[in-house]
Amino acid sequence: MAGPAIAAPSAAPRREPIAFRTKEGQVAEFLRERIISGFFARGQKLKQAEIAQMLDLSITPVREALKLLEAQGYVVGSSHRGAVVAPFQVGEAAELYELRLDLESRLTRAAAAGIDDAGVRALEELNDAILVAARSGNHDAARSANFRFHFRLYEMAGQPQTLHFVRILWAKYPFDLLTVLPRRQFDVADEHRDILDALQARDVQAATRAMESHIESGWRAFVRHHPEAGADAARRT
Repeated sequence: MAGPAIAAPSAAPRREPIAFRTKEGQVAEFLRERIISGFFARGQKLKQAEIAQMLDLSITPVREALKLLEAQGYVVGSSHRGAVVAPFQVGEAAELYELRLDLESRLTRAAAAGIDDAGVRALEELNDAILVAARSGNHDAARSANFRFHFRLYEMAGQPQTLHFVRILWAKYPFDLLTVLPRRQFDVADEHRDILDALQARDVQAATRAMESHIESGWRAFVRHHPEAGADAARRT
């Protein structure tokens, strides 16, 4: 599912005409990426009129998109009273990590079984974008490219229900806290390289293991800097 033409999150907002199967679906995808990238910060109020102007749309599809994102956990509060980007709950992190391992490895396995050269090239380009952003210190752009890398891969799995649940997990996961860790963005690109090498070789098991290792690496980095999340994970075992 192609996303909108999105400017680098650090750039000033601009009007962006969009076309999609449904307008509310396209607005929702636009907002998901902007939330994951950090363009819209946790706790920030999302103003319907400003979003509509940014996308050159009426208020209606924006309002409907916010209802969808509220159901998925990306925003909280009524779209009529004003939606805000959902805060991070550290007590949920360990469970979210475990679910990511289960569901994203499932999607990776299915995607790897059917990926073609064009799909691998598209992922290569997105991983290159992560490196470019990391080298320039643009954390928001790196998170945006990482979001697109993962979901471009997962969409190839052809498992829309699993993909739906993974979108919900990403709404709640602390990517904003992970990205700013020293050299984490460079590690992400390196770990993606392992996934890409396995995909290029059409090695389904290696691609799945590389994705699991990638998610585990991010979790370990997060726990090193936020030990309270590790303590919660220990209580769960």
